[in-house]
This record gives sequence, structure tokens and C-alpha cells, in this order.
Amino acid sequence: MKYRNTVEFQVEGEYALFADPVTRVGGEKCSYHIPTYEALKGILQSCYWKPTLIWVIDEIRVMNPIQTETKAIRPRNYNGGNDLAYYTYLKDVCYQVRAHFEWNLNRPELARDRNEHKHHNIARRMIDRGGRRDIFLGTRECQGVVTPCEFDKGDGAYDKMNGEIDYGFTYHGITYPDEAVLKEDKGKMTVRFWHPVMHNRGIITFIRPEECEKKRHIKAMDMKPFGKNNFSGLEEFAGEEGERELSTGGF
Repeated sequence: MKYRNTVEFQVEGEYALFADPVTRVGGEKCSYHIPTYEALKGILQSCYWKPTLIWVIDEIRVMNPIQTETKAIRPRNYNGGNDLAYYTYLKDVCYQVRAHFEWNLNRPELARDRNEHKHHNIARRMIDRGGRRDIFLGTRECQGVVTPCEFDKGDGAYDKMNGEIDYGFTYHGITYPDEAVLKEDKGKMTVRFWHPVMHNRGIITFIRPEECEKKRHIKAMDMKPFGKNNFSGLEEFAGEEGERELSTGGF
């Protein structure tokens, strides 16, 4: 589904590491075959983010063949020694992503910054320029490049795919208190899981965070407060001009 404030972009890189939490127990990492919801959301937040809004990842399309490469890594050892670990990366990755944003209703103090037209235009400009901050694919050493695109256009490796591929029980993302929708998740840090499925043309449709039935509350956590002292967005709608923007919705 395409929303009025939808953004579409392509992200690619030489390597990616969307680590499966299970493989980290032994100090080594092995990537999922597909990006996680949280990783894609992080990429979009690196392009443009404000606490006024929440990015929702709708779907992705896997453009390149899924292939892995294992590398010998010497991770930092704070207790001394010279450990060697093996990380399994995805190689030569490319994804088309479709997403949209919604207002963060947990932050009524930022209600005057809810100008859909403004945020949508800024987000598209930032995607066109490659993002505001560094783009990386799952982990810092895997740098990525973001460019605007038209979702589901162009040739992909899985265009002739028949049927579907079920990737089993995998990590979806983390719900922080300021983005919690369900009452049971308020004031908590919650980890979510789901069952992703790749369909024809390599498309994976993500479920919304609140639709994840399998989840675990990690710990209690308070929201970070935003006000005039630490958020400049509150000043953008001050005065009569701001009241006009607020009443017209910014269009």
C-alpha cells in the first residue's frame, strides 16, 4: 500500500551484516539472509529523523542474489589476549525500500511540529542527497549508499521466482517507550519477533511493530522528554505564521 507521505529508495553496499542474535552467544556473528525491520528503519532514520514522527517500513524488494562470505575477524578484546572470530556477511547487497511516516502520538508536546508536507519534502530531499548521516547495513563496517528509486521498477534477481520462501522465526525490532502503541508496552523496552516470507519478485511485506505477537519485555524504561531547551522544532511554529501553518496543515 502506498501512502500520501510514502518514500521510496534503494540502498546497496558491498557487504551487510544483519546479525542473528542466536549466533552472538559464542562471540561470532552470522547475518540473516534478509534485512531486519529495525535495520531498515535505522537506515531511514539516518536519512531523516525527528522525534515528532515514526518511520514505518512497509516492504522491501531484494534486487541482488543472496550470497554470503565468511571473514576472519579480530574483535577488540578488553580483557587482553588475541581472539579470532568468524563473521558471516551478506555480499553485494541491493534492496528497494518503501516506507511512510506517522505522528508520534506519545509526544503531545511536539504536536505543533506535525506538518506532513514539510517533513515529507525534507525526507525526500535527504534521500536524494544520500542521507544526513552515514548509512550502514546492519553494522558500522558495512557502509551503504542510498539513492531515490521507484519501488518495484527495474530488473531483480528474483523476478522469475515461483512460490515463496519462509525465513522462519526471526528478529523484527525493538519497541522503545516513546514509540509504544499498545498499553502493555508502555514504559518498557520490548524486543519483537516475526516470520518473514519472500514472495514473487523478491518482495517482503513487513507487519507493523504492534502486530508482532511474539515479543519480550526486556526492562523498564522512561521516555526522553523534549522541550524548548533541547528541541528546536518547537520554535518553528511560534507566532502568527506558525498558527496559520498549524490550522492549514502546512499545505
